[in-house]
Amino acid sequence: MNIPSSPYQWPHLSRRAFLTGAAAGVGQAALASLQAGTHQAPGGLRLQGAPRAKRVIHLYMAGGPSHLETFDEKPELSKLDGQPMPESFTGGQQLAQLQGRQLRCLAPRFPFRAFGESGLRICEKFPRLGSVIDEFCILNSLETDQINHDPAHTLFNTGTTLPGRPSMGSWIHYGLGSMNENLPAFVVLSSIGKGGQSQPIAARQWHSGFLPSRFQGVELRSVGEPVLYVQNPAGVDRARQGDVVDAISRLNRSRTGRAEDPEAAARTAQYELAFRMQAAVPELVDLSAEPQEVLDLYGTEGRDGSYASNCLMARRMAERGVRFIQVYHRGWDHHGGVQRSMEITAQEVDQASAALVTDLKRRGLLEDTLILFGGEFGRTPMGQGDGRDHHIRGFSYLMAGAGIPGGRRYGATDPLGYAAVEDVVHVRDLHATILHLLGLDHEQLSYDFRGLDLRLTGVEPARVLRDVIA
Repeated sequence: MNIPSSPYQWPHLSRRAFLTGAAAGVGQAALASLQAGTHQAPGGLRLQGAPRAKRVIHLYMAGGPSHLETFDEKPELSKLDGQPMPESFTGGQQLAQLQGRQLRCLAPRFPFRAFGESGLRICEKFPRLGSVIDEFCILNSLETDQINHDPAHTLFNTGTTLPGRPSMGSWIHYGLGSMNENLPAFVVLSSIGKGGQSQPIAARQWHSGFLPSRFQGVELRSVGEPVLYVQNPAGVDRARQGDVVDAISRLNRSRTGRAEDPEAAARTAQYELAFRMQAAVPELVDLSAEPQEVLDLYGTEGRDGSYASNCLMARRMAERGVRFIQVYHRGWDHHGGVQRSMEITAQEVDQASAALVTDLKRRGLLEDTLILFGGEFGRTPMGQGDGRDHHIRGFSYLMAGAGIPGGRRYGATDPLGYAAVEDVVHVRDLHATILHLLGLDHEQLSYDFRGLDLRLTGVEPARVLRDVIA
C-alpha cells in the first residue's frame, strides 16, 4: 500500500491506514536522520538533497513557437531556402499537415545576433530577453511524442496522453504542499495575443486527475473578477459566510470520520480555501501599491488581460508563496505568415518575460524560483506556404533561476534544425529535472491508483539533466 507521506493527505485515510502510515512515518524519520544531505519538505516528504527551487513559473508559449525564429540559429537552412528538403532528414518521419506534400526548406525569417557577456546568439526580435540572456540556459534539443496540439499539451502537462492523469503542478502540490494557506498552491493565468491562431487550452491541463481534487490548479481570470463566485452574495457578510463554511466543514469531517472519503476531505479543504481567498485575492490583484516604474518595466497598467499583466501577477504570486504558476500565451500557432506573426508575438512576450526575470532577481527571488519558457513542440524547417507546420523532433526551451548557470546552451539540432542530435532531452527528462530542482525524486514521487504505482515521469526512462543544473 502506498501511504502518502505528506500530512496534507492524512485527512483522506481510514483509522487503519492512518496507524499504518504513522508507523511508516516513524521509520522514515529515523532513516532520514541517518542519511546525510536529506531535508524535509513543508509537507513532510523527505527531499533528495537541499532543493534549489521553492517555486516554478512556467511561461507557456502555447501553439508551438518556431525554434528557427527564436533560439536556434540555422545558417545552413538559409542557404537551402526554397530548395527541396533532403529526404535523408524526412524519410519515414511523422509530419502533421505536410504529410505527403512536397517539402521545401524555408529560411529563418529574421537574423540572429549576440547578446550579453556570454555572446549567446538569439533572434533579434527578442532584444529584451537578450538583455537578460546571461540568466538563461538555452535547451536546443527537446523532443516530444505528440504532433497535434491537444495531446502535446497533455503530454507536456501530465507526462502522458492518457486522460485523467494529474498535471505537473498538481504533482508538485501533492509532493510539497502549499506555502500560503490563503492562496492556491497551483495557479493558471492565460492571455490570447494577436500574432497567431488562438490556441484553445482545456481545463484538464491543470486538473488533479486521480489525485484528490484539492490539488488541481486554479485559473485566475486576467480581467474582471479574478475568481467567479468567490465574493459573498448581497446581504451576506464575512462572519455569516464563515459560519456557513464552518458548518459545511463539520459535516464533511463527520463523513470522513465514518468512512474513508478523500473527496469529502477535498471539498472541506476547498471550501475553507475559498473563504480565505475572499480576503487574499483582492489584495493580490490590487496593483495600486506597485510603483509606476514597475508597471513600465513590464509594459502594462495591470489587469488588462495581457501577457504582460499576467507576468506581473506571477511575480506577486511568487512573493506570496504560490508554488506553481503557469502563464499561458496562446498565440504561437503560425501555420501561415510566420514572419508577420512572429513580429507581433515576439513583441507581446519579449518585454514582460525579461521584466519578470529582472524583477525577481532584484527582489532576491530568482535564486529559488525556476523559470521555464517554451511551448508544447516546435515548427518544421520546411515551409507550409509562408508558415511552418507542427514539429516534434527538435525544439528549444529556456530555463533560468534556481541556481542554474546561465549564458550557455545545452544540446543541439542538426544543421537544418530538423532533429535533436546532441544531448537529446525528452519531455520526461525535463519533468525529472524540474522535480529534482524542487528536491523531489521523480522515481519516488508516486501515487497508488487502482493497484498501480503511478508517477509524473511514467515507466519509461527519464533522466535528470545534471549538466544543465551543475
